[in-house]
Amino acid sequence: MSPLRMIYLALAVWGAIHPMYWFVSYMRETGTGLSGLIDAWYVNASTTGLTWDLTIAAIALTVWILAEVWARRNWTALIAIPATFCIGVSCGLPLYLFLRTRQPA
Repeated sequence: MSPLRMIYLALAVWGAIHPMYWFVSYMRETGTGLSGLIDAWYVNASTTGLTWDLTIAAIALTVWILAEVWARRNWTALIAIPATFCIGVSCGLPLYLFLRTRQPA
């Protein structure tokens, strides 16, 4: 595995663990669960703007993944779409780059 692929993989793992730590910490601290976390994303203009920024980035990444998967026939890379929406762009983007740069079998 190339050093660049190792970096992509490390960023995908970090992008999954680090944000999730803060999400779980918030839910434990407030006792509100996932619905409380989602409500907090829209508590003021700043967090709403950031939420929309990440949502638009996730949609753009999904369009790119679909276009590239269709052209390259790299069906495994589709796993980056649920990773993007269930975990976050911080995991989905480096995961897709990791999967995109693998050597063909």
